Amino acid sequence: MTTSAVPGHTAPLAVRMRPRSLDEVVGQKHLLKPGSPLRVLAAEGESQRGAVSIILWGPPGTGKTTLAQAIAQSSGRRFVELSAVTAGIKDVRTVMERALNDRDLFDVATVLFLDEIHRFTKAQQDALLPGVENGWVTLVAATTENPSFSVISPLLSRSLLLTLEPLQDDELRTLLVRAVEDPAVLATQSLLKTRGLKRWCSSLRVTHVALSLA
Repeated sequence: MTTSAVPGHTAPLAVRMRPRSLDEVVGQKHLLKPGSPLRVLAAEGESQRGAVSIILWGPPGTGKTTLAQAIAQSSGRRFVELSAVTAGIKDVRTVMERALNDRDLFDVATVLFLDEIHRFTKAQQDALLPGVENGWVTLVAATTENPSFSVISPLLSRSLLLTLEPLQDDELRTLLVRAVEDPAVLATQSLLKTRGLKRWCSSLRVTHVALSLA
């Protein structure tokens, strides 16, 4: 289980270059229009009880984790990340108890980002329901599988399903240029090497990994 923190210089390039707000996100324009659910959720001071849980469905490298963290940082909410590969019911209950205390005692809302929710069993997904139903957390779940077949109906009916699209060539180019021109990257990367990587970068994640290896 991880909570939000400022990435250090030893963090992977993809983490260091991750947007801090939705305005910095490249791609997924259809989900980021003014007044869209993601914009409303990320609005600073947005009431926790009015927040809607979200399921992000899309292929790898389309920015699911990026969107979740940008929402948390923009809104001032506490961000907690779980992976369905390693987390269990005990981890979920621990997050829910902390979120309830933070809400009631400190008026701090929590965003729970659950990666690969399709790997959770029915019993594990059931453990998420009290927190989602009662507004203890705002769930942002990510999956590469069709939620209609991988997410239980009670949880699906209480969440907004958003579909992410693969990044286009011009969007990948924007990300590549942004990374290359970043002062932190310029201090450690070779521009001559990174220029040649544009030919084979096919996703956001591959772009950042390629730069890290340059």
